[in-house]
Amino acid sequence: MQAFNLSRRRVITGTAALAAYAGLPMPGWAKGKSLAHARNGFGEVSGEDIRLSIGDAHFTTGGRSGHAFAVNGTVPGPLLRLREGQDLRIHVTNNLSEDSSIHWHGLLLPFQFDGVPGVSFPGIRPGQTFTYEFPVRQNGTYWWHSHSGLQEQAGHYGPIVIESAEPDPRYDRDYVVLLSEFTPIHPHEIMRKLKVGEHYFNRQMQTATDGDMPGAERRMWGEMRMNPRDVSDVTGSTYTYLINGHGPAENLEYLFAAGERVRLRIINGSAMTFFNVRIPGVPMTVIAADGIDVDEVTVDEFQIGTAETYDVIVRPPAGSHALVAEAMDRSGMGIASLTSHQGHRATPPALRETPTLTMVDMGMMDHSAHGGGGMGGMEHDMRDTSQLPEDVEVGPGIDMVAPMPMDRMDFPGLGLDTVDHRVLRYTDLKAKRMNPHRAIEREMEIHLTGNMERYMWSFDGKKFSAVTDDPIRFGYDERVRVKLVNQTMMAHPIHLHGHFFELVNGVDPMHQPLKHTVVVQPGGTATFDLTANEPGDWAFHCHLLYHMHAGMMQVVTVRPFPAGEGV
Repeated sequence: MQAFNLSRRRVITGTAALAAYAGLPMPGWAKGKSLAHARNGFGEVSGEDIRLSIGDAHFTTGGRSGHAFAVNGTVPGPLLRLREGQDLRIHVTNNLSEDSSIHWHGLLLPFQFDGVPGVSFPGIRPGQTFTYEFPVRQNGTYWWHSHSGLQEQAGHYGPIVIESAEPDPRYDRDYVVLLSEFTPIHPHEIMRKLKVGEHYFNRQMQTATDGDMPGAERRMWGEMRMNPRDVSDVTGSTYTYLINGHGPAENLEYLFAAGERVRLRIINGSAMTFFNVRIPGVPMTVIAADGIDVDEVTVDEFQIGTAETYDVIVRPPAGSHALVAEAMDRSGMGIASLTSHQGHRATPPALRETPTLTMVDMGMMDHSAHGGGGMGGMEHDMRDTSQLPEDVEVGPGIDMVAPMPMDRMDFPGLGLDTVDHRVLRYTDLKAKRMNPHRAIEREMEIHLTGNMERYMWSFDGKKFSAVTDDPIRFGYDERVRVKLVNQTMMAHPIHLHGHFFELVNGVDPMHQPLKHTVVVQPGGTATFDLTANEPGDWAFHCHLLYHMHAGMMQVVTVRPFPAGEGV
């Protein structure tokens, strides 16, 4: 109880200081007002008229307790179980003392109901109710979350399952596996700590005495003010990793009967974490990516970026099996038991060794080609902004430039390129249904830029606050090839609202897989083809919450509106 009180006092003090500093009204919970305890896990709502209520709450998992934003009293908020073809009304009431919102991640809908304050609607003010109305045009696995402030970090998110109009005979049981994190530290305090020192939460940094790195390479990392263990900005030092709102010690179970085919709808609803997902000893057959069916591909493990979803089918033998979602930096894991014996807990594997970044992650294919065959010229090359196109704004927001960015669509994710079992790659994905054939009408390049030391993130060197009047423009129904170039040494999950795009991943153009989020690997490129057929204004951003908040966001505008569709 003493530890609990200290933790709560620190959260309240930090929030009070932030509120005073910003000149904002202090929320009631920060003044010590009693809060209802949010329930771990989520209920389910369905039908054509749904009501959701956002409120302050207190949340506890394992030994960590703190403030949360609960929806309908739970963290995560409720599962929305919808049906393809229905007309939907969702009434969202904001009981907070600050503005809020809900974005329906991956859903195709009129842009004014997309739920992004300042882009597609004004937000939901305290005490108000906003009604979202749209037809359900698709099926599959999606999720919802706040797009206001940093509320998503503190519990304001939940899953969506849209049942197909046609029955699916491929499975006998159907479960949601929603991955996320919880921290007792207020999200604005996390942002402040990252601005002060981007390594604040990293307890796994290499030191000058580490012996497994050549001296010249170690000096180069030092001169670059970078660290090869700079894998994740926020880690298990403050995060408890959750599955369906349950921490590793809470014995979450997924029951099955021997011989059953079990569908797992795996959603990365985290704020900042890439997860490596596996069920040791049980193969997983991937059947959908970001809600859209793909040709079946069987793997033993896959990495899921923030905001991505994958559906898999497993046929586990009788017994108990550990469902493991290990953070990419191996600082912790979410754990559940897939079991045929209720009450039997599977033994999870140990955390694996922290992965280390390489020259390839710095956009260096062959460092001998730089600096006369040694390491001496590399730091100059990595910071030579003359290599950037003229439309990239060079300034304090850029502290690195990858000299040789390469297509990394075949990379399975940091730490999974050296395992000895089958791992999913984007190049394994192939659309199950044939895409309409469309010639590319225009090509564009967007650079992912940042200054890690100052914790500044941007597109083309321009923070979102500086580019709101200069959106990315597409003509309605225009067919565009977009190349994303990651000039940074961190992976970025880039999400486009309101659309699906086709990954240019090496398969024939008629079967390029559809996604709404693509992970662009460090020092690498990723390319997609987009048919801009959803008119309106849409957010386009890195889905790492603090990267988006620090500026890696833009607005995509699709004009003109087709006749009769304007607002």
